[in-house]
Order: sequence, then C-alpha cells, then structure tokens
Amino acid sequence: MTTVLPEQGSGTAHPADTAGLQAAFDAAVAADERIEPRDWMPDAYRATLVRQIAQHAHSEIIGMQPEANWITRAPSLRRKAILMAKVQDEAGHGLYLYSAAETLGVSRDELLDKLHSGRQKYSSIFNYPTLTWADVGAIGWLVDGAAITNQVPLCRCSYGPYARAMVRVCKEESFHQRQGYELLHALSRGTEAQHAMAQDAVDRWWWPSLMMFGPPDDESAHSAQSMAWKIKRHSNDELRQRFVDICVPQAESLGLTLPDPQLAWNEERGHHDFGPIDWDEFHRVLKGNGPCNEQRISRRRRAHEEGAWVREAAAAHAARHARPEADRPEADRPEAAGRPGTGGSAAPTREDTNR
Repeated sequence: MTTVLPEQGSGTAHPADTAGLQAAFDAAVAADERIEPRDWMPDAYRATLVRQIAQHAHSEIIGMQPEANWITRAPSLRRKAILMAKVQDEAGHGLYLYSAAETLGVSRDELLDKLHSGRQKYSSIFNYPTLTWADVGAIGWLVDGAAITNQVPLCRCSYGPYARAMVRVCKEESFHQRQGYELLHALSRGTEAQHAMAQDAVDRWWWPSLMMFGPPDDESAHSAQSMAWKIKRHSNDELRQRFVDICVPQAESLGLTLPDPQLAWNEERGHHDFGPIDWDEFHRVLKGNGPCNEQRISRRRRAHEEGAWVREAAAAHAARHARPEADRPEADRPEAAGRPGTGGSAAPTREDTNR
C-alpha cells in the first residue's frame, strides 16, 4: 500500500491539519517510501537534509584540491588520465548534490556563500596535506573507501532526490576506491623506497579516515534523529566498524600495515577491535585549525571569484534564449541557422568541398 502525501503548501497550516500531515509523513517513512520535493515534510526534516546534503556537496568540491595538486606531477600519462577523470568526477558529484539541495528550497549561491563564510562545514579529512604521490593511492583506498561505506546506505535514504543522486555517486566512488587500491598495490610491490612511501601514506591517512564517520554515537547531535527519519540507515559507530573490518584483509593483501597496535580480531564480537581515536584532533580540525583549513577555503573562494564571468555569461545566454522567438535578435532564431552573415554555420559551397 502506498501512502499518498499531500503537496507542500505555503503559509502556516492549522494545528489539526499539521497533525494529519505529520501522521501521513510518519507513515510514509515507516513504510520505506520516498519523500519527494513537493510532499509535505516537517521543517526539522527539511533543515536536517539541507545541512547534510550541503556538507556532502561542499566536501566533494573541496575534496578536489588535495589530489588535483598531483595532476601535473603524476608519474605517467596513464596515471595522469586516471587522476584527471577522478577529480572531474568529484566536481560532478558536487553538482548532483547541490541540485538535490535546491529541491528543498535553498539556492546554490546561498549554500556556497555559507561555505565561503565558514557557516557550513565540509569533511575534516580534506584539511590534511598530500605530501607524496602515494597519498593519492591512500586517499583512493581509505578516504573513498570510507565514503562508499558511508554513502551506499544513502541510496536508500528517505528523501528521493538525495537517494537517486547517490546511486551514480557511489558507482563512481567505487572506481575511485579501486584505482587507489591498485596504485598502492603497485607501490607496495615496487622498490623499497616505493613500499616505504606507500606505508607512510597509510600511516598518515588511517586515523583521519576513521574520523570521517563522525563522532561516537553517544556524542553525535544528529545521528539518532536522522536514523529515525531514515535519512541515515546505520549509526556512525556501526559504519566505522564495518569499514575497519573491510580494510584489515585488504591491507594484508597490499602487504601494508595499519598503524594501530591494538587492532585485533575479537572472536566473541565477530569484529575487529581497534584503538582509541583522537577526537581532540577531530574537533580541532573541524573548528578550522587543521594543517590545510585556511588554504583549502581560500583557494575555493578564489576559484569562485575568478569563475564569476563564466556564471554571468551562462546566465546571459540562458536569459537570451528564454525570450519568445519573435523577440530574439534575428541571428538567434532557429531559421537563421546556416544563413550567411547571421552567425550560423553556412552550408559548404562547391568551392569549399573542393579545397
């Protein structure tokens, strides 16, 4: 049976109406049905989605920076092509997610302004430097691997546009994780110096990757309510444990060691035990005091400012072609295409084809 939700209305609903709308919303969520943009939803649900999707989108575009630093220094044309494709994918992920956020009634300009002014956050993992080529592999294997663990359940998110965006994002993140693993595999089986470089990168990225899942469940301000609304399907600690269990055998296959002397299989729990995470470092970086916080956001602001002319040109082009056909300049009308002197592409003459 499908619960039919009324469309989102304007103005303040009567308390009795609100109770009925809330009941219909709760029933749809409980039945694992999708909430769509025009459906009624509680203000708190909408605000939670805006916060989470915006942070996710911001993380995608900020996350382009650490690896983009290595595009010009990639050791081969193949590696450069792979890295360029990956960074381009991250830009696309940001666009999908900003579009999903816009369905909730916020503008992209508003979200970017909040990012640039520090009023909205992005993942703390992207405030660490990429010191060597092996960091590109560690980011692919660990950071993108953590992202996949976190994001695959979002394909079943209760909010339709977010869930649908995540299907493609997760497919592409899977490619990112595999290329990172393959890169580390090559380095760990290379020279002694290459193996050491791979190990050093894993040593530096392991703990920040575990922090990507957010604070412990008993300290998370949003996790319980997000799970009740089925925005999230698993808690922070559940996802973190799943990630550790996945990585341990992969590290063994790579011939690399995870930097945690307390890491051990617990037969009773059926999971790996792991050491304590430095949550002071997590909060310090989140507050803007990480190794690269200022660099990341200043470069983002500069890129946004330098791209203003592109946005203005695109807006002018869209406005020009949105006018009724009769009001457009003659050169912009469909029938002008191919007519000499109108800016269209004229049909080739016999002289042209004989050249």
